[in-house]
This record gives sequence, C-alpha cells and structure tokens, in this order.
Amino acid sequence: MLLAGEQCAIELVRVDYISAAVIVRNPMKIVTRSPLFLALLFVQGHLVLADDVNISSQYAALQADSEADAGDWYQLAITAREAGIPDIAEKSVAAAADAGFSPVRVGIERARQHVTAGRRNAAVTELQELADGGFTAVGVFLADPVVNSLAGYGAYDSLVAAMSVQAYPCSHQKSFHDFDFWIGEWDVHVANGTLAGTNSIRAEERGCVLVERWRASSGGTGMSINYHDVPSGQWVQSWHAEGGTQINIRGGLTDEGMLLVGEIHYVGNGTTAPFRGLWTPLPDGRVRQFFEQSNDGGETWTPWFEGFYSRKTSAE
Repeated sequence: MLLAGEQCAIELVRVDYISAAVIVRNPMKIVTRSPLFLALLFVQGHLVLADDVNISSQYAALQADSEADAGDWYQLAITAREAGIPDIAEKSVAAAADAGFSPVRVGIERARQHVTAGRRNAAVTELQELADGGFTAVGVFLADPVVNSLAGYGAYDSLVAAMSVQAYPCSHQKSFHDFDFWIGEWDVHVANGTLAGTNSIRAEERGCVLVERWRASSGGTGMSINYHDVPSGQWVQSWHAEGGTQINIRGGLTDEGMLLVGEIHYVGNGTTAPFRGLWTPLPDGRVRQFFEQSNDGGETWTPWFEGFYSRKTSAE
C-alpha cells in the first residue's frame, strides 16, 4: 500500500474476472488485493477503482446469464449506487424491474438513485407514484436514511404528511381524541385529599388506543385499554386488575364528560353487576373520575370510587 506522499506509478497487470482479483504493480513490488481494497488503477488511460472493475464484471456476468435472478440485479443496483457508478446502478434496477422484482423496492431504490444524483424532484415523483399505487407505509420512507434526507424539501414533506393520514388514521381523526383530556401522569386523591394512587394514561399505537396503568397507594395495580370503536361510534374501556376485577364499559362524550356504561365482573366470587364511569374535566385542570355500581339491575346506583386527578409536577 502506498504511503501518504509516496511517488509511485501504478499500472494494471491483470484483472482476473473469475476471482475478481485485481493485480497491480509498483516499482517495488507486485501486490494482489481483493475488490474491497480500493486500489487505484489506470485502465485504458482512465483512473478507476478496483471496486469499479469488480462491479463492471458482475454486471457483465448477469447480462450473460439468461436466468439471472431479479434479486441479484437489485443488489447490484444498490452496490453500484453506493460505489458511485450511476450508469450501472440505473441499468441494474431497470433489469430487476424487468425480471419482476418488487415494484415498491424498485421504486424506492430509484428514488435513492435520484437523491444520490441530486435530483430531488425526480425522487419525490418516484415516491409519489408508489403512494398513488396504494403504498401507505410512510414509515418505510422515514426510516430510510437516503430517502429521508429529503426531509425539509417541500414536495417530500407534503407527500409524507399526506401519506401519514392514510398510514396513521387514528392520529388524524377527531373522534380518536375525545378522551385526550385524560392523557397524562397523575396523582389521584379522594375527596378528603388522601392520595389513592397514581395513574399513567398514554396514547399508544399512533393514537389508536389509550393505555392506563394504575398503582394504588396500598400497592395494588390495574390497567385498561381504551379506544374508539369505529363501527359502533362508541368509546370502549376494558379494565383488568391484579385482584381479578374486570370492567367492560362503553359510551361516549356527554355534557358532563366521558360516560361509559356496562358491567363489572369479580373473578374471585363470580358475580357480575351493572357498572358505569364518568370522567369530567374540571376548570382547574383536574379530572374527576366517578364510578358507580348497581346491585339491583340498574334501578339504583351506589358510588364505587371517586377520585380527583392532579397532574404530576416535573420534579416528581
């Protein structure tokens, strides 16, 4: 290997296309390197890299193979792009498409090639064609470092925003946000000010569900899944506690807040009773949660739990 500043003429002795080995000679010695060694070569008067010779030989080999695999063409397109050989990269991805390779992966690779060449508008056009064809997985674009280098380019940002509405519909539909006033990290006190426990309410799965995780001051725990059931138009809560309490209630927003009605089941003794819960946002930023159970089939209701939610401070 040449040292920095060393004067040495390098000439091509032989390229073995079977082993893809490149042999070069300098005045001191003959060396053989693998294609991954970026040896400088003069081929027909042009300065090239050993990688260029190897990629060209791979391209020629695939062209000569009438049964060349589409996946091999696709991989060569990636290798050539990363090596800075755009003509082979473009021809290879076209060959992959002709051989029936995944249209989505071909389109994304073409977009990468456009990005690498500085053709941002062409890249977005390629991605837009995928979206127009029904591709909604915008997360694939966002996770791709080459494609997402377009972030900040207006046409790309607009495409991502439009695709996000289809890819993550819950976060963009108003009905999925009816219960957002309950989201947060809370201390929960009963009416006399005693701390009943803490509750964590988080939007998960891109806003499609609210997940509740309760921890009582006494040490008991419970959790619930809350979601907007689109076919019925109702909100649903399914609660499960370590002591075997199961609550399944549904409903929606009223003038008083989120009212959900259904049943509570006690696994321990096997009993089931009508049950309802009301969550009311208060003017001071707290939330009142009021649960009631009926022991006479819904004729009368008895308070089951009343708690007042206060948001935890950042220091807690």
